[in-house]
Amino acid sequence: MAEEPEAKKSKRRVKNPETFRQQALKAASEANKPVRPSRIKKVWAPFRFIGRFFRFLNRFTPLRILGLILFPPYFRNSWKELQQVTWPTFKQSLRLTWAVLLFAIIFGASVAAVDYGLEAVFKRILLK
Repeated sequence: MAEEPEAKKSKRRVKNPETFRQQALKAASEANKPVRPSRIKKVWAPFRFIGRFFRFLNRFTPLRILGLILFPPYFRNSWKELQQVTWPTFKQSLRLTWAVLLFAIIFGASVAAVDYGLEAVFKRILLK
C-alpha cells in the first residue's frame, strides 16, 4: 500500500508565554511605581474630542448610511430575529398542526354544547 503523506504539523504559537501568576506579580510591581504626569496628555487633551469625532465618522461609509436610511431599524431587527429562529422539521410541523386542529375542534364543540345548553335553559325560564 502507498503510504499517506504526513500532514504538516503546525506549531501552536503562544502570544504571551507569561503565566497568570507572572502577570499578576508584574502588575503588582508596576502598581507600586509612582506615575509621572505626562505633559503630552495635557497638551493633547483638548484635541481628544476631535479624534473621537473622526473615529465616529469613520464608522459611516456611504453604503452604511444608505442602508440606515433605506432599511428602518424595525426591518433590520426583524431580520436579525429571523436568523436566530430554530425552524421545526416537516414531521414536527405536521404533528403540531394536527394538535392545533384537534384542539380547535374540541374547543369549538364544547363552546357549541354550552351555548346549546344555555339556550335551552333560558328558553324554558324566559318563555314560561
